[in-house]
Amino acid sequence: MRELNEYPTAGQRMRILSMAVLAVLIASYEGQIAPVVPLLLEDLHISLSTYGTVSATALVAGAIASAVGGRLTDTLGRVRLIVPLLMLTAVCCFLMTTVHSAGQLLAVRAVLSVVDGMAMAGTAPLVRDFSPRMGRAQAFGFWTWGPVGASFLAATVASLTLPLFDDSWRSQFVIMGAVSLVLSVVIAFNIADLSPELRARILQTEQQAVGRADHTTPPRVRDLFAQRAVWAHVVAISCWLVLYITLTLYGQTMLADSFGLEAATASQVMSAFWVLNILTLIVAGRVSDRLQLRKPLCLAGTVAAALLTAYLASLIGRDSVSHLHIAVTGALIGGAMGCAYGPWMANYSENAEDVDPRLQGTAWGVFTFLTKAMAVVVLVVVPHVVESHGWHGWLFVAVGCMALFVPASLLFRGPWRRPKTAPGPSPQPDVAPSAHRTQR
Repeated sequence: MRELNEYPTAGQRMRILSMAVLAVLIASYEGQIAPVVPLLLEDLHISLSTYGTVSATALVAGAIASAVGGRLTDTLGRVRLIVPLLMLTAVCCFLMTTVHSAGQLLAVRAVLSVVDGMAMAGTAPLVRDFSPRMGRAQAFGFWTWGPVGASFLAATVASLTLPLFDDSWRSQFVIMGAVSLVLSVVIAFNIADLSPELRARILQTEQQAVGRADHTTPPRVRDLFAQRAVWAHVVAISCWLVLYITLTLYGQTMLADSFGLEAATASQVMSAFWVLNILTLIVAGRVSDRLQLRKPLCLAGTVAAALLTAYLASLIGRDSVSHLHIAVTGALIGGAMGCAYGPWMANYSENAEDVDPRLQGTAWGVFTFLTKAMAVVVLVVVPHVVESHGWHGWLFVAVGCMALFVPASLLFRGPWRRPKTAPGPSPQPDVAPSAHRTQR
């Protein structure tokens, strides 16, 4: 493993960031199962409720592993965990092809969830390490290309290759494993880590530091969670993620059940959602970095996504809703969510960094834990709500959860409007934990 003792210049930094994005793409792609859920349920003779229980149980183990992995990435370093774990997840994909029962599905998905959870917990802090604040929202927009790009990649590959393999869901895991194993080797030879001293710095640009942790005191996790803004972030995003997780886990199934689409067609429609989401993540991140504003974009994107999702719910049950109509509506939802997500990630990273930059892994480990914990809730609750109120009922539940993000966002730290004059160069003081704060 390479450890850098000097902060890298633009070219080297972008190469390492690209490897971090590739790592999260692999980790996310290997967990994608939504495109083949209808086929898997039929082949294994299990109900949607049983599938939800199996997946939820596996995710519980993954959620715990994420929190542990986040803490380990602060103490051991990012790359020492990420590279070997990525290769293990590729092996787990091949194991999925041996599954023939609900019990076997649980065992393999649980192992994959644990390994994947620990690997994912190290990728977001790695992006923070190599992205000064002037480019952080855009960097996290690229990071989000991992899970979002994985959903798009899985949906696209499934729509193109399922007909070639007689709709065999096992074919998708062979493809996942082969692609991921090759890319893991590429990452291993091109990624690097910052030294602990460099990770402790807070950078506004590559040349300008605005603070660093006080090395005379060890980092304390309780300092991080003593902050109201940090709790507001984790509560808000756990509610916001209900819709995202629903679309990730059940997107194709929802479209097939609600509009009578075949598996390949449903994947094509979901691809439209992910395409615009990917584009707006980068555009919104660039705008957020240029203005150095996070909260207004988070709020605007969230409100737009909630309204569009309510409209999608109203389409369910109508006669003669075209595939194009559904695809455009889904794409607009994806675009609105992209506008909110990248700036939120930058804001969360900066708010946690202001407490102690040495606790980024811990903060993002909690985020990954919450993502998987909320996925457990969605997996358990969705089948029951859908059975009694249909998919339109669940979508309105997701809209209500997303609306809760709005009041919580008022507690985030950071400006609501752009300063009239840009701040000049600042000194590089030692910043003790909880001492450095951004404008509210």
